[in-house]
Amino acid sequence: MHKTKETSMKAIYQICRALAAIILLQTLYFKFSGAPESVYIFTKVGAEPVGRIGSGIVELIAAVLLFVPRFNWLGAGLAAGVMLGAIGSHLTVLGIEVMGDGGLLFSLACVVFVCAMFILWVRKSELPVIGRMFEPRRA
Repeated sequence: MHKTKETSMKAIYQICRALAAIILLQTLYFKFSGAPESVYIFTKVGAEPVGRIGSGIVELIAAVLLFVPRFNWLGAGLAAGVMLGAIGSHLTVLGIEVMGDGGLLFSLACVVFVCAMFILWVRKSELPVIGRMFEPRRA
């Protein structure tokens, strides 16, 4: 790989890791404190309080794993899964805008999802079971 391209990919990778982890950690306060927006969202999808607390715990684990180089792929996988659920809830039950937020929560979920998918793509050879499919073929 060209040196400049490799350096750019590493920078994007680090930015995605940090951005996803920061967003996940920042939203935990609202989930764990029972903020009105979080309670409204999880009540509307029929998962209050277990879904709110449960998703918060999974997001906390994902964020921590995004800071552990050996397990970045696992943190990204957890984050992508939770965000896929959040995006699906916005598109089917909640709507893009929730309680006048201008679509902020939906946008943050999309950012975390894209970052997580990029991390998974970069670390694809480390993924259990399917990682071998991405290893270079030997002649």
